[in-house]
Amino acid sequence: MNSPEASLQLMLRTLKLPSFVANHEEISAQTESHGWTFSQALRQLCELELHDRRERRIERLMKASCLPSDKTLATLEQKKLPAKVRRQLPALCEGGFVERGENVLLFGLPGRGKSHVASAIGHELVLRGRRVLYTATRAIVEKLLVARRELELDRMLRRLDGFDVVILDDIGYVQQDRDEMEVLFTLFAQRYERRSVVITSNLVFSQWDRIFKDPMTTAAAIDRLVHHATILEMTGPSHRSEEAKKRSSKKTRKEGDDN
Repeated sequence: MNSPEASLQLMLRTLKLPSFVANHEEISAQTESHGWTFSQALRQLCELELHDRRERRIERLMKASCLPSDKTLATLEQKKLPAKVRRQLPALCEGGFVERGENVLLFGLPGRGKSHVASAIGHELVLRGRRVLYTATRAIVEKLLVARRELELDRMLRRLDGFDVVILDDIGYVQQDRDEMEVLFTLFAQRYERRSVVITSNLVFSQWDRIFKDPMTTAAAIDRLVHHATILEMTGPSHRSEEAKKRSSKKTRKEGDDN
């Protein structure tokens, strides 16, 4: 026959209260030593359970997001960003644009930090409980094409609809044929005014005919994306070039010291 303690452990596991299981003995001891009431002890256990559930949920959301683990707000060198982008960043990280079903579009030449900023926003949204998916645009287009060939496009779009935000990195590198253009446009149209997209591009809007080929489709895609959007212009020197120069300078100094 199970002891009272074993029975309690079993009941707590059945109720799916792992933090109760892990902490009830310690809370019981604190109740006795501090003279807590039953309600006070129960509140302590509930707070621990809720905290741990939130942490586990964020861990699951972060894993599902596919966000680059090294491109966070903490690792972002904000002093290198344009002043206007620095001012806009805190509000974007809070996620109000997600609640409104708005978009964020980041434009700039390669190496200006577009992907890092987009990823940093994504990390902050996940920490606030939002479902985020980060993907290269080319990768998502390929998956959409496969889904369409297998007559599963609607199902995949519904799955993507489960994400509050889809971050499409490097849309400017995708040079679609008509089939690729059509599935990407379908994704934009399906999320329009309902779910948010964050897009990074090294091509300004006037060059998007390289992506969508057809002028009318290009105009329609741009119209849907910018209707409710924050546009971040990532100007300034290339961060990668600056880092390469620093590494080269350090190497030169080291070689000089060795000689």
